[in-house]
Amino acid sequence: MSSASGPVLGIRDLNRAFLARQWLLRRKDAPALEAIEHLVGLQSQAPNPPYIGLWTRLVGFRHEELSRLIVGREAVRIALMRSTIHLVSARDCLWVRPLVQPVSERAFNGSYAKLLLGLDLVEVVAAGRTLVEERPRTFSDLGLELQSRWLDRDAHALSQAIRTFVPLVQVPPRGLWGERGQAVHTSAQAWLGRPIDESPDTGELFRRYLAAFGPASVRDAQAWSGLTGLQAAAERLRPELVTFRDEQSRELFDLPDAPRPEPETLAPVRFLPEFDNALLSHADRSRIIGEEHKPRVFTVNGIIRGTVLVDGFVGATWKLRRERAGVAVEVEPFTELTVAQRNDITDEADGLLVFVADGVPLGVRFNPET
Repeated sequence: MSSASGPVLGIRDLNRAFLARQWLLRRKDAPALEAIEHLVGLQSQAPNPPYIGLWTRLVGFRHEELSRLIVGREAVRIALMRSTIHLVSARDCLWVRPLVQPVSERAFNGSYAKLLLGLDLVEVVAAGRTLVEERPRTFSDLGLELQSRWLDRDAHALSQAIRTFVPLVQVPPRGLWGERGQAVHTSAQAWLGRPIDESPDTGELFRRYLAAFGPASVRDAQAWSGLTGLQAAAERLRPELVTFRDEQSRELFDLPDAPRPEPETLAPVRFLPEFDNALLSHADRSRIIGEEHKPRVFTVNGIIRGTVLVDGFVGATWKLRRERAGVAVEVEPFTELTVAQRNDITDEADGLLVFVADGVPLGVRFNPET
């Protein structure tokens, strides 16, 4: 048991502080790029969830604002935290990517390195960089091109070596609302016309994490980033941070002036998209979802379902159901809802349907009916 000192924060204290940092207590009147940077990116395995994630957090957000940022090279899609695709600002891409390089290498070593034993990876990576900077390529195309040179090697493993050791961004139209197409990649340096930061600051990453996800433990920050060894960064920053304890006496760090609302602060209904970082960024996720509900959200095939926050906590899953007559939001509550909660969910779902706007809105359907 930790010997941490400081005031104890209960689950609702942590929940309300977290919602405030995530701009989920009230929508923020701010540009999309500011939101992307404040959140240190949005998880983006699929192209559309970041748009919904911004809609649920920002006043008046429109699809074209994010699409313009991607086309204008102010925001990019790149493998970062936990070696998963995130949508981040160009500025953050250039210094966060080198910080999480050990995470990419750990994933590569666990899955692909054995298939490339004996190869000069420096030579392979140089060849791969030349290919993706010659023109953006899919991983399939890249792997086959490299395999034409290293004939006896697995094409996918070769392409993943480039993904690991070259910071690759996915270029548009991938990531644009309503667009289709495969992910094609080039280097961040070629796409942005700027070099990768050679001396990024782990302490700054920890500060940024606390601003968006705190109060939090070192273990929480490591679960979010995939990095190990963040305790040293926390210790360096300790004089400028404040500390708390959770109900298990684990030490929590925070920025002194970060918002920590009262635990009874009203929390509105919010729809979170698939893969939203609000559900993926702590070792202890009890501040946002109960242990008993996780199997209904985190699927065995790696999908993290869209969720509905009710009184600040995950209380339902949701999905769009497209029918011949139009589009409905299907909500599957975990427990029986009050009339007021159903009405609030319906109101928020109506707004979501207006935002997705790719068919006649049919309203919300509760499944099963409660």
